Amino acid sequence: MATFSVLTVSDSCKEGTRIDTSGPAISELMAEAGYTMIDSRITEDGVEPVSICIGEMSHRGVDLLLTTGGTGFSPRDFTPEATELVCDRKVPGIPEMLRYRSSEKVKAAWLSRGTAGIKGNTLVVNLPGSVKAVTECIEFLLPILPHAIEVLRGSVDRCGG
Repeated sequence: MATFSVLTVSDSCKEGTRIDTSGPAISELMAEAGYTMIDSRITEDGVEPVSICIGEMSHRGVDLLLTTGGTGFSPRDFTPEATELVCDRKVPGIPEMLRYRSSEKVKAAWLSRGTAGIKGNTLVVNLPGSVKAVTECIEFLLPILPHAIEVLRGSVDRCGG
């Protein structure tokens, strides 16, 4: 059984002035797909708080860490920078695919700065901060996650032909 955690990045959700809806949407969609949730947190925007949370959450041995929020152009949106700071390796194909597939529905998807990487044995993927966007992105991600997680777990000796 694959495991996941969710990190919501939002000053207003952390302060309690806005209710987090994208984090719970991710949790529900992943649970429906058969994944087991390990952790769910909310942190404020900024490189330091986000990178600390990613480090702590990936240390728990989770297969997949999905972040939501902080991927846009706002002055405090630094989720991609924090992710790249703590990850050991980049996974550029995932955000490329998410932007491409999302742009078929919403042209503004090309403005997302989300990234993906590997921290230890955890795949970290940045998602946008809206329920609609995370719902679509989870749909796009689900077909590729089983193989990605198998490889990260060391269950696949050889990939490709």
